[in-house]
Amino acid sequence: MKGLRAQVASFDRPARLLMVNQFAISLGFYMLMPYLADHLAHGIGLAAWTVGLVLGIRNLSQQGMFLVGGTLADRYGCKPMILTGCVLRTVAFGLLAVAGSLPALIVASALTGLAGALFNPAVRAYLAADAGEERRVEAFAAFNVFYQAGVLIGPLAGLALLTCDFAAVCAVAALIFGALAVLQVRALPPRPPQRRGNEPAWRAVAADWRTIAANRPFLLFAAAMTGSYVLAFQVYLALPLRARELFGDRTGLVTSAIFAVSALAALSGQLKLTAWAKKTLSGPRAIAYGLVVMGSAFLPLLPGPYGAALGTACGVLGLTLCAALLAWGGALLYPFEMDTVVRLSGDRLVATYYGAYNTASGIAISLGNLAVGALFDTGVPWLPWTVLAGTGFVCAGLVTRLHRAGYLAVPSPVPVPG
Repeated sequence: MKGLRAQVASFDRPARLLMVNQFAISLGFYMLMPYLADHLAHGIGLAAWTVGLVLGIRNLSQQGMFLVGGTLADRYGCKPMILTGCVLRTVAFGLLAVAGSLPALIVASALTGLAGALFNPAVRAYLAADAGEERRVEAFAAFNVFYQAGVLIGPLAGLALLTCDFAAVCAVAALIFGALAVLQVRALPPRPPQRRGNEPAWRAVAADWRTIAANRPFLLFAAAMTGSYVLAFQVYLALPLRARELFGDRTGLVTSAIFAVSALAALSGQLKLTAWAKKTLSGPRAIAYGLVVMGSAFLPLLPGPYGAALGTACGVLGLTLCAALLAWGGALLYPFEMDTVVRLSGDRLVATYYGAYNTASGIAISLGNLAVGALFDTGVPWLPWTVLAGTGFVCAGLVTRLHRAGYLAVPSPVPVPG
């Protein structure tokens, strides 16, 4: 904790504010979202397909709009997008507290996702610019600690508030985002937008997007890294499915424990892993090592010749190891991954690049979840874990190959003529 305080104190005020901002964003989001599906199904009584529709719209509105959010941040400034995102989340969570009809729930869900698409690229671009090239890795390491702290505390706070009702959870989450908006207005200095010019907005945006589409090193790196997001998402999909096989109706408690293990592992290891990697590894090698660790996380879940009692014990150990290794692998690669995106952008249109990167990862998560679900449906016990492990190893190999071929050393993209 002392090391974290010292590291955070070494940054300028805007960077410190953005780290606290990320903790509050994570706290408010995870206070509410883990319990939304149950509220929709049992609190309001929606059919299963409508629950899926509402949740799917939230994911689609966020992942599909990341590129637009990043583009707006570069054109109009990061601070306005951060403010707009916080205000939209305030409105969306307030609406969820009172919404009882499907149209109102769809609007609230879409606003929730759109808010994330607006402030996520803007926050990361602002932090990267404020930390500077020399300290970007350390800044994103500390940033991830604050994010993981919100992941750990948020569900516990939401569970406590549920003793009142779900509306109380929504109200507190809305208040958090409302307070964030006020704080950003008062304390976050504005940064001039990167994209200036007198040409029509649509032409400028088209030119920016063509620049990204022509940046082959960035596109190859984004493609190689999509597997890491598929693997990280298995805390929500594959691990709960395995917990259901082991514990039946007690899955909820086990899943909460998995989230806690994941968050605690990331919190305990982030700064140490980043400091070690900076001393001993290049950025691409740190990313490759992290991918190997994430792939290895699924090996303990391979079935073995155990009896019933021993099989359950080994299953618990496997789930714990998997959650911890996924968190440690992600903690190892994340700061270097964020730094690589900035370097491949040539420190230009950074928010747009982050938006494009997040959009690619969102598409990969959706397709990956379909594939993982299909693997479970085959009924072959070892197949999902083998494929997931192989995904991490293949992605590590791709990043290593890009590094050796010199793609990740490219200082800046070649702009495409308008």
